[in-house]
Amino acid sequence: MVMLPVGVFLTWVTTSKFEILQTGGNTLTEKPMKSHSSLQVIRDEHASLAAMLQSMRMMVKRGPAEDRRNFFDVVRAMLFYIDEFPERLHHPKESNLLFPKVVKLAPKVMGAIDKLERDHMYSEKAARDMQHLLLAWELLGDARRTVFEEAFEKYINFYLEHMSLEESVILPEAERCFSEDDWRVLDAAFAQNADPLTGHYPPAQEFEKLFSLIVTRAPSPIGLG
Repeated sequence: MVMLPVGVFLTWVTTSKFEILQTGGNTLTEKPMKSHSSLQVIRDEHASLAAMLQSMRMMVKRGPAEDRRNFFDVVRAMLFYIDEFPERLHHPKESNLLFPKVVKLAPKVMGAIDKLERDHMYSEKAARDMQHLLLAWELLGDARRTVFEEAFEKYINFYLEHMSLEESVILPEAERCFSEDDWRVLDAAFAQNADPLTGHYPPAQEFEKLFSLIVTRAPSPIGLG
């Protein structure tokens, strides 16, 4: 397996401004740098996840073709990444730090926060359900392909809508209401995420093989394959 030098790792993310479009019109757009670093971290992590989902959508639509082993290895690695980073690092900080403070200062967003919290509970289980459905397709054959494809399309659309709601409703309210003390807490928490797929951090040693596999063998916009 080829290991990318740290300085080369995902340079496309750090050198370009990009826009990920969801079929149906929802848009996740990278926004200009703000003075509060947590806002940029959240938006960077949303953008990298959206790019990941679009690459996975392309791969699944194309199917295994002749290189069946590579297809399943890469899709499995991408689902594992979602479980390890967005689910275990990004979402808990939103649920424990961002959402409670926003709803306290801006009660009008209670409905949106309630939906987003339910989304977080769903998405953690959904990431593992998708891994199970992928394994069923891989081991039991094409009879399980349609089940995976249908569930996966719903999963992608769910995730893009979730991130769009956060960026269009929750983050603007945080910008409007938070004090400098609120931002210091949030900035310190999100600074610990260091998600390599944002293009700003090298992968920790234990994750080098995972990210090398994704970047070298997945299709654009997340990889070089």
